[in-house]
Amino acid sequence: MKNVVSVGLLGLGTVGCGVAHIIKDHQEELQHQTGCAIHIKKALVQHLEKERDVQLDPSKLTLHAEEVLFDPEIDVIVEVMGGIEQTRQYVLDALRHKKHVVTANKDLIALHGAELLQAAQDNGCDLYYEASVAGGIPIIRSLVEGLASDRIVKIMGIVNGTTNYILTKMSKEGATYEDALREAQELGYAEADPSADVEGWDAARKMAILSTLGFLTNVELDDVSVQGISQVTAEDIAYCSKLGYTMKLIGIAQRDKGRIEVSVQPALLPHDHPLAAVSNEYNAVYVYGESVGETMFYGPGAGQLPTATAVVSDLVTVVKHMRLGVSGRSMVAPLYDKQLKKDEEIFSKYFLRLHVKDKTGAFATITSLFSEHGVSLERILQLPLKEAGLAEVVIMTHQTNKKAFDDVCRALAKLDVIQAIKSRYRVEGEL
Repeated sequence: MKNVVSVGLLGLGTVGCGVAHIIKDHQEELQHQTGCAIHIKKALVQHLEKERDVQLDPSKLTLHAEEVLFDPEIDVIVEVMGGIEQTRQYVLDALRHKKHVVTANKDLIALHGAELLQAAQDNGCDLYYEASVAGGIPIIRSLVEGLASDRIVKIMGIVNGTTNYILTKMSKEGATYEDALREAQELGYAEADPSADVEGWDAARKMAILSTLGFLTNVELDDVSVQGISQVTAEDIAYCSKLGYTMKLIGIAQRDKGRIEVSVQPALLPHDHPLAAVSNEYNAVYVYGESVGETMFYGPGAGQLPTATAVVSDLVTVVKHMRLGVSGRSMVAPLYDKQLKKDEEIFSKYFLRLHVKDKTGAFATITSLFSEHGVSLERILQLPLKEAGLAEVVIMTHQTNKKAFDDVCRALAKLDVIQAIKSRYRVEGEL
């Protein structure tokens, strides 16, 4: 039985340095947990001379991936370099050389998770990826282990810190979307090209991973309906607040009678909903189980040490499996065939904001159209606009199905009295 486990790092950036820090500074606790020492033998980097906030012996740094992947003394590969295609090949190479893998790469897992997990199983290796979703929140382990005996029916949460920071600034300080995004970029929460975050794709990849695990079926990125926050305006935020709601970018995965829906979109939550109080870069995920009911997981969704903590926690699990001789046996294959809901099976309330020509009969025309499509109205606000001849109408529907609401919106767009459909959002929770 090994007394020392050797780790190869792919990447020594922000998270990689955090992993190295924790392995070095928590060595006593790690040995107590696993029964052996853990040390970094080699780290793949882009620049040998770069200043880093962790000190590794220069002999441990390399520019060549094969020195990490094919070193027979390295037991576990920790992938924190990011990227997709090149990284996918590195992970496959590692698994085929009987090395266990821990990764923080949500893009890789969302797009190629099924292939990589199969490769891990075929080679008797572990593949863990807790850090790929919600940073330091142990949501994946909770789904796979803590709630394994329950039947998950819904997963809903805030899984992207950048968009939550932006919407918090817009809601609490009245900032415009552009100003809030600029501040997020200055603080390092948003990339120079923020599209993956603000258009919802980062959250969509995480929801694909969570719904695959929660529903025991293979949910792919293309199965996720995605809408970002780049079109959200200060006016939308103000009306939401006036109606008693807070806007958040929400990931929703729900299963009813074996059929599932997975989406990411700006959604309205009642002010007293726990997710409405999750501010700035923090993440939170609600999990609804048939037996346990509601559980909520909250914490930092990103950051060097929260993410590195999740990575090293996976590393501890891998080492324990090695010492117990059960490596490669923890993978649970999908149990159910994927059955996606049709639009008429997806139910919610909706918020709609219209610019309407201010003339006799316009309001009656709009309300009768809703009635024709079987969509009832819960609340209506009508306010004059500064622009002559126009009024602003804000509508909150009762619960209806997505197809009926989409049909209403298409019909509204054709009405002469409608100058513009300014915004439309899903409404979640009870008020």
